[in-house]
Order: sequence, then structure tokens, then C-alpha cells
Amino acid sequence: MSGKSAGQSAVPLVDRLRSIVGSSFVLTSSGSTQRYRTGIRFGTGPVLAVVRPGSLVEQWRVLQACAAAGVIVIMQASNTGLTGGSTPDGDDYDRPIVIVSTLRMASLHLIDEGRQVICLPGATLFHLEKVLRPLGREPHCLIGSSCIGASVFGGICNNSGGSLIHRGPVYTEMTLYARIDEAGQVELINHLGVRLGDDPETILRGLESGEFTAADIDHDTGRAASDRGYEADVRAVDSDTPARFNADPRKLFESAGSAGKVMIFAVRLDTFVRDERTAVFYIGSNDTGEIEGVRRHMLAHFKSLPVSGEYIHRDAYRIAERYGKDTFLAIRHLGTDRLPALFALKGRFDSLVQRLPFLPDGLSDRIMQFVADLFPDHLPKRMTDYRDRYEHHLIVKMAGDGIEEARAWLTSAFPTATGAFFECTADEGEKAMLHRFAVAGGANRYRAVHHREVQDILALDIALPRNTHDWCERLPAEIAAPMLHKIYYGHFFCHVFHQEYIVAKGHDTVVLEHAMWKLLDARGAQYPAEHNVGHLYNAKPALVCHYKSLDPCNCFNPGIGRTSKFAHWR
Repeated sequence: MSGKSAGQSAVPLVDRLRSIVGSSFVLTSSGSTQRYRTGIRFGTGPVLAVVRPGSLVEQWRVLQACAAAGVIVIMQASNTGLTGGSTPDGDDYDRPIVIVSTLRMASLHLIDEGRQVICLPGATLFHLEKVLRPLGREPHCLIGSSCIGASVFGGICNNSGGSLIHRGPVYTEMTLYARIDEAGQVELINHLGVRLGDDPETILRGLESGEFTAADIDHDTGRAASDRGYEADVRAVDSDTPARFNADPRKLFESAGSAGKVMIFAVRLDTFVRDERTAVFYIGSNDTGEIEGVRRHMLAHFKSLPVSGEYIHRDAYRIAERYGKDTFLAIRHLGTDRLPALFALKGRFDSLVQRLPFLPDGLSDRIMQFVADLFPDHLPKRMTDYRDRYEHHLIVKMAGDGIEEARAWLTSAFPTATGAFFECTADEGEKAMLHRFAVAGGANRYRAVHHREVQDILALDIALPRNTHDWCERLPAEIAAPMLHKIYYGHFFCHVFHQEYIVAKGHDTVVLEHAMWKLLDARGAQYPAEHNVGHLYNAKPALVCHYKSLDPCNCFNPGIGRTSKFAHWR
């Protein structure tokens, strides 16, 4: 199927976009576009316009108009990426940029009694989790993700991982998407496994309204809607390659790993049975080999895989204890449903502050930190005792029969001269998992509060080979010296680590990062592991090949992975 544009109109592009979506949904001023064209940690640049379509048909027409005008299209949902992957990067592009924000199209359709779901572009993990909860089912990722309000599409485009061990990286081969071919023609491709007709606008209108029946859904397409082989991958503890990473060639398929090099309209995903009976075990140790022994034994010998196994270094614990406190309290007392609205309000406030030069940058963060400091200690005493006693912390969540399996083995293995464990109460378990989640935002808050001392954050997410025993990083003195804090945490059983370094004022973070890449290469690490290349990392050859096959004109998100920003990959 293809939809040919009518050619370049005499009406300027911005006017054409306004005629498609309405004037109020086309933003052009510097102030109104600020929060769309600026990443939460990295990346910014000028844009011609930000367009916010309200339907799939409007989105299709916007793409046709942009293709006819020969502009760059950057797709964006929640803009929660940590490497600038859905914003411009500088002003050295050869064409104007239009950002297409999809948040107004947040609906989804449950199919096969909720065993699968079709998500539209603006759907978030929070929304999907809420819809599935009454059915006793869950999405691929839960709150263990690094970003509040993250979109479903963002995970697909980045081959993101998540904290749930037995589900692997988010993945699907079932997508409805548009690409621009070598001749510059817009083509709609329906690999969703749903019969919706042949005309693009008929397909899009019928999908959005749910005008299809169970008989229209194909359940024998031969295409996967999740990574069904990941359990075997993660259990292979003696393999000399990582279990998962963004550029894994095995997981690059059409929209999966596309990083915005096509325009996605819908994805079809598997959902998962919710674990009703769970328990959390909290392990502390001063011996990295002891922690690795827990991982290897559980993966190689347990009948039941852990639900999750999250690592926190003591320094990360302390940063999150103070600078992630308000995130912890907000989730704990307000619930996840209200968080997207609260963070959208924060984004609008920050945008306003940036337009008022007499107000300091990071004002909202400083206010929120001031308020958080007024609250009493929020973490359980047993956790804070372990913080003082042990450098390394491992939070293992088990379900069903795995609870007894873990309880029996941990009781036989601990205590030792260097480590111990305790089984959390329900309240302690919830707080332990929330504290781990709060680590991700702790570095951002620290930078905002201590902006006079901090140059920037150097953030890496790495995947180590599954057979790595010596997983704990030891930096040379010349690299460690400029770092005020080193924050280590991650998905330990997958050997995926988030390593964030708060760099002191006056030091070049790019030089430091490139020096650290050499160290990672020597360790056999793959990076990035789950936040994708954005505009920070060099895309590996397999990833570049994937991008070029999807987008031969380099019309979508050019420059991603530090590739060419110019038309036709010049």
C-alpha cells in the first residue's frame, strides 16, 4: 500500500500542518517548542514546528505534508529518553525539522481476552498497566523502568530491556508503520496481523476506532509479539556475550530497534500473567564474588527464575535516599496514575522558568528537594542498617514456588563473614523496589541542586558478558579524579548496569566518556544496553544497516547514533 503526496503545495508547510491538525496543535515559537525539542538529560536544537496530531489519519497526513516539503521528521512520544534520541541535536542539519508529538493518541485495544494488546502511538506503560490490572495481566515492563511516563513505542524503538528477568527486551514483529522509500514516496505497511482494508486512511481510521472483529485478527502470522526465547538466553551464565543489548542483530526487525527511522502507528504485543504471590529478599555483601555467586546459582539451578534482581551500590543508595526521596514519596502516596500529569506540570513550569531570565535554572527541582527534605526518613530500618554494613545490595523478587526455593537456598548460604540477607515484609519489599526506582532520578536532582559544583552527568548503561565474574568497575585514578560521585545500579541477573558519574565543574565529560569507552571495550561490554544510542553513542554496523534499510532517504531522525544528518546519508 502506498499513499502518494500531491506534490509541493504553494501554501507554506506550517499553514498546511495547521489545516490538518488545527492551529492550536502546531507550535512554532521558541518558548512553546522548548520542552519538545530538549531532552531530559541531553540534546536540543531548533525546529520549524512541533505538530500534535489527534488521530492516526491526521498523523498520516502530517507525514505526507512533511515528505512533500522535504523536511526532517522526528517522532516523539513522552520524550523521556536519556540519550537525546527523540530530539534534535544542534543546528547543523541540512533541512528544517518537524517534531511530531504523539501523546494525544494514547488509546489501546485489548485482543484475545487481554492476552495481547494493540497500542497506539501515545500509549504509556502506566496506562497499559492500569488497563491490564483488572484482568490479572501485566505489560512487558513495570515501574522498574528508568523513566516515569515512558511510552510503549519508546521501548520498541530502542529494544529496551526492563527489570523483569523472564521477559527480556521488549520486542515485536507485528507493527503498522510508514516509511519513505528511495523515491521519496510515503508507504504504509501493515504487519499488525489485523485485516483492516487496503486504503491507508481506511486502515488507520478503522484501527483507531476499533472497527475490527475477532475474525479480522490473525493469530497464525508466524510473527512474534515478544522475545519468547529470553529465558534460555539469560540462564546461559557461561556464555561470553551479553544476554541483551540495544544493537543485538537478533532483535533488529522493522520497528524493533528502529530508533524513529520509520513512523509507527500501532504495535501488537503479548501481555503476561500477573504474579499474585510474591516475596522480596534483600541481600547485602561486601564481596562482589558472593553477589555474583547468588546470580549464577539462581540462574543455573533454580527451577523458577526470579521475577527481578536489582543491584544498588551503597553510594547510589545514599544519593537516592535524599535526592530521590520526593519521587519515592509521590509514588508511594499518590500512586502511579497521577505521576504523568505531575511531571507534565513540572515540564510546563520548567519551560516557563527558562523564558524568565530573572529566575534560576532548575527552580522546580530545588523547590521539590526543599520540600522532600522536610519529610522524615522514609526507608525501613533494616535497609538502612544494611546500607551501613554492606557496600553491595541485591533485591531479589520471587513468585509462586520460587519463593520457597529462594528462601531455602538463601538460608543455607547466609549469613557469611561478608554478607547476609533478610526476607522483606510486604511493606519493606514495596519500599525496597521503590527505592531502587528512585535511584534513576537521583543524579538529575543532585545536578540541579548542586549546579555550581557539577559540570554534567556522564551516564552509561552497559551489558557485560554473561560469564563475567569480576563485574564491579575499578576506574584508573586519572579518570576517577574528576568525579564527585559514582552511581552504580542495574538489572543484575541480566548483567546490565547503569553507571552514572557526577562530574565536577571544569572537566570535559565527552573526553571522560571516550576514555571510558576504551575501558568498556577491554571488558567485552556492549553499550548502550537499553537506553539506545541517541546522539551520544556511535551506532554499531548492524544498527546502521538497519537504519539505512528502513530509511534510505534519511528523512526520519537523521544523525541518530552519530550517523549522517544529511539527506540520502550524504
